[in-house]
Amino acid sequence: MRQTIQKFVHYYNNERYHESLNNLTPADVYFGRDKDILAKRKDIKKETLIMRRKQYQKSKIKQLTSY
Repeated sequence: MRQTIQKFVHYYNNERYHESLNNLTPADVYFGRDKDILAKRKDIKKETLIMRRKQYQKSKIKQLTSY
């Protein structure tokens, strides 16, 4: 029983993302990793949007030139 509870607490604090904590783990927030993680996520999102915009523009050009 004790081992099961320990496993759950470890999972809850270190692996399970919490929506109320900006989809971070409690351990990330407690140990101060939250700002770095959120900044990295923001950078990835920005890069992804730029890449998707370029892909969309290329597909539109391809559609327009294929007529």
